[in-house]
Amino acid sequence: MTQTSQRPLRVLAAMSGGVDSAVAAARAAEAGHDVTGVHLALSANPQSFRTGARGCCTIEDSRDARRAADVIGIPFYVWDLAERFREDVVEDFVAEYEAGRTPNPCLRCNEKIKFAALLDKALALGFDAVCTGHYATVVLADDGTRELHRASDMAKDQSYVLGVLDERQLAHAMFPLGDTLTTKDEIRAEAERRGLAVAKKPDSHDICFIADGDTQGFLAGRLGGTAEGDILDESGTKLGTHEGVFGFTIGQRKGLRIGHPAADGKPRYVLDISPVNNTVTVGPVEALDVTALTAIKPRWCGTPPAGTGTYTAQLRAHGGETEVTAELLDETLSVSFTEPVRGVAPGQAVVLYDGTRVVGSATIATTVRRETAAAG
Repeated sequence: MTQTSQRPLRVLAAMSGGVDSAVAAARAAEAGHDVTGVHLALSANPQSFRTGARGCCTIEDSRDARRAADVIGIPFYVWDLAERFREDVVEDFVAEYEAGRTPNPCLRCNEKIKFAALLDKALALGFDAVCTGHYATVVLADDGTRELHRASDMAKDQSYVLGVLDERQLAHAMFPLGDTLTTKDEIRAEAERRGLAVAKKPDSHDICFIADGDTQGFLAGRLGGTAEGDILDESGTKLGTHEGVFGFTIGQRKGLRIGHPAADGKPRYVLDISPVNNTVTVGPVEALDVTALTAIKPRWCGTPPAGTGTYTAQLRAHGGETEVTAELLDETLSVSFTEPVRGVAPGQAVVLYDGTRVVGSATIATTVRRETAAAG
């Protein structure tokens, strides 16, 4: 198998205003491709989307991207996708939390914005590929199909948030940073050698549309303020109250505000979130052990798997791999873990791997715990 692609292409480089996307665009241009830079305006009020190193999508970022494009010597445009971003990413994020699930907005943005809205527009304008600064690789298989693989450097690998891309999208995706073993300091040094002013710009963190990092406050403002409910133990005994189930995630330990300790004196963790009853259930860490899950809305990076297979799975963007067996039945993915895992929450994505190849991604719907076999 070989990396794609050697012939010159018309490439649309998505430039966030950060160092990774700027270096990716510069590498694509240096490789001989006909590159045009584009910055996605994702907020109707972009001034509010950054606080220090947090967030992205500000006017400052747009200007940084434009300056980088000027240095690289490529045309540059700003495209307004704020309404599409609000509908497909922000509103989806709020609705998922309202339903007691834990979404990953980065996956949704890659699926709906960067490799759907942006790619569709790029193809309509005659571009061959969309280039981003993600750390992952697209490989051309012997049969002519494209595969998504982990980055050469596992420490920077971002294939988890790209597991929603299908084969058609992969055929038009370019990740110039994915196949090089370079540290982030080396990427910054490369940017400085190229004369890119973003070389020392801090990385953005957290959720881009929650600039101050206060997810609970953001959700409270959009879900009608607080709705007091009960915090219960596994037997149903009331231990305290909360101000909205959206303020909790499965596996959370801090901020529970329970008035008295557990009988064994050990910490308690969030085990279950029920928006219907407006309750949060807590218990010992051992009760978080999950042996299996079901996942819905699968998206495959190529041909869907047939029958039962053995894979590794990743359950969060910065998490490790765990061995699993998985089977697809009527568009529902059934996954069993070789060893129990903790902190698995409905709404998260499970991404399956075959070695370094990304098989696909699905959204966790239910979990099975080791002893209680309760749905998560």
